[in-house]
Amino acid sequence: MSQEAPDSAIAVCLARCPASETAAQILPDLLDRAELWGGRSLHGLRILVKPNLLRNSALACTDPHVVAAVCQWLLEAGASVVVADSPGFGTARSVARDTGLSAALARLGLAVQPMARGEPMRLSTGSVILISRTALEADLILSVPKVKAHSQMRLSLSCKNLYGCVPGLYKAFYHTREGDDPGHFAAMQAALLHALPPVAAVADGIVAMHRTGPSGGDAFPLGLVAASSSPVALDEVLCHVLGQEPVNIPLQKALMDAGHRDCESQGRLRRYPLLRPEEVARTDFLVPVHLMHTSFKPMRLLRSCCIRLWKEYVVR
Repeated sequence: MSQEAPDSAIAVCLARCPASETAAQILPDLLDRAELWGGRSLHGLRILVKPNLLRNSALACTDPHVVAAVCQWLLEAGASVVVADSPGFGTARSVARDTGLSAALARLGLAVQPMARGEPMRLSTGSVILISRTALEADLILSVPKVKAHSQMRLSLSCKNLYGCVPGLYKAFYHTREGDDPGHFAAMQAALLHALPPVAAVADGIVAMHRTGPSGGDAFPLGLVAASSSPVALDEVLCHVLGQEPVNIPLQKALMDAGHRDCESQGRLRRYPLLRPEEVARTDFLVPVHLMHTSFKPMRLLRSCCIRLWKEYVVR
């Protein structure tokens, strides 16, 4: 491991948050200490806040209190805030409405937006994928994931959440086109990080999801919120908190194999302005032992298309 000076280490902030209602009190100090984007001024910058709005289930989505608290902090810093996601099933607006996020954001004068049309981008893996203009035209991106187990990736955290920058139906399409090799699919998601504007992360682990996911798992009262200027560093720390080795998480392993500079394997140190990982570590968070294949069958792709069209044009 390289001998870096402590001030060059990545700040990863961990704080206890026992209930959703306390997020508004806890998050401002957490965000101040995390030195997001190097502590630069956010005044006048367009920031995409990217929650996880998987489907119409509160347990599967980022807590509205967390998203609202993050947005308020950004607004008070003078940023122009856009909240957007692209669910694989349904629409961002319908999921936000049903989970209470729309109401929480309305108090701030904000509303959830769909991810705009995509631009083709060639990734370092050679794959060409569409990335939403909403993401590409942002000055900065804040990934705000829900801490969850995942049936294909074992864990879904900050970097996995960025796959939502791909417009809705294309996510399922790329599962079908790129998912035959699970290692390649994880590498594609890792490469996506380099195609985006600078990304920081705030993780919602107040009530996490374990056993399986990204939906259909069981509630797990982790009671934690976390933030860092580096989604890679944050995710590695959360792996340790949850009793998992990063090398056993396909997306984290792909980042390590690609030599991402923020990986522990590259000698990058972390520092903890608040709690240390061992102070909040859990040994009872369960993840899938055997992972499902990353390729979607054609019928699942068709089902995703039908649900999206139904909610877009029939359900209002």
